[in-house]
Amino acid sequence: MNIEKNIFVIALTVCVLCSLNLNAQQGVVEVNQDKQIDKLLELKKDINRRGTNFKIQIYNGSRGGAENARREFYKSFSGWPISLEYETPNYKIWVGNFQTRLEADRALLRIKKKFANAFIFRPKTN
Repeated sequence: MNIEKNIFVIALTVCVLCSLNLNAQQGVVEVNQDKQIDKLLELKKDINRRGTNFKIQIYNGSRGGAENARREFYKSFSGWPISLEYETPNYKIWVGNFQTRLEADRALLRIKKKFANAFIFRPKTN
């Protein structure tokens, strides 16, 4: 008798829960942000465009040597961007785009194990 009563209560509860039509409220989110945030974002974009970040040069020499250095770098360090630059008469391999000198120094410690002549610099802007 007690089991039948429990089954009846459970069945009734399930039916009631299934018949309920639960609707979430339609919400409107309003974002209030300081106007200075837009100015700061523009300043950050401008700083990034001016090239004030740090890079690491891992190679300077012939084109063939630069291609070899680039392939070797890709095998060992795939997490940083790499670029091939040409300044008459040499090709250079630059890696990374580091926001701080500390970040660049940490990367240089790892890179120097494979490329002993690597060094940190700030690229000149045109």
